[in-house]
Amino acid sequence: MIGKISGRIEYRAADHVLIDVRGVGYIVYVSERTMATLPGQGEVAALYTDLLVREDLMQLFGFTTLVEKEWHRLLMSVQGIGAKASLAILGALGADGVGRAISLGDATALKAAKGVGPKTAQRVVIELKDKAPGVMALGGTMADALGEGAARDVVEDVSEDGRPATRAPKAAAKTGGRSSAAAQAEALSALGNLGYGPGEAAAAVAEAARDMPEADTAVLIRAALKLLAPKG
Repeated sequence: MIGKISGRIEYRAADHVLIDVRGVGYIVYVSERTMATLPGQGEVAALYTDLLVREDLMQLFGFTTLVEKEWHRLLMSVQGIGAKASLAILGALGADGVGRAISLGDATALKAAKGVGPKTAQRVVIELKDKAPGVMALGGTMADALGEGAARDVVEDVSEDGRPATRAPKAAAKTGGRSSAAAQAEALSALGNLGYGPGEAAAAVAEAARDMPEADTAVLIRAALKLLAPKG
């Protein structure tokens, strides 16, 4: 599986780029939103990737964040959503917008993507709503980790004899022992992205944390969303 590539952009097309990685050219399909963030021809770019393999086809899809990549994977799991529709949704709404629409049950927002009808949009909301908090939590923790330089992919280097060598990253991401304060902060950030006001979000997160002091970010988000849901 090709999970990430870094190289020089050889050319840009309407829906894909060709990236040269040590003399090997990879065609990577991206959303309109991702394409707009990429540098120009001849410049270096890095993308997280997902490889689609079928009997008669192999395609590589690129994403600027791991959250966007995870949404692509989940969207593709919904009946009626192929790679093209997934990129259309991500291109129209962005990763944060997709999380917001699905968490709030806003199928109308998903219909803004080209080729996504009302029935398909509703199916996406129904099938992925429970998974949204987990993806939102990934966004918070991964952003923190990358900011600290803690979460790195295994680095491929070249040994003295010219052969590829693999070494572990200098710092490993911390996966356990997250403090309640950190989880609450990430939950607050996620709720803010969903459009909730600071006051109501803080009250809901505090109540959820009080009831579940050992809860991680995803659990806190789910609990807070239930508390914030309209009553009656």
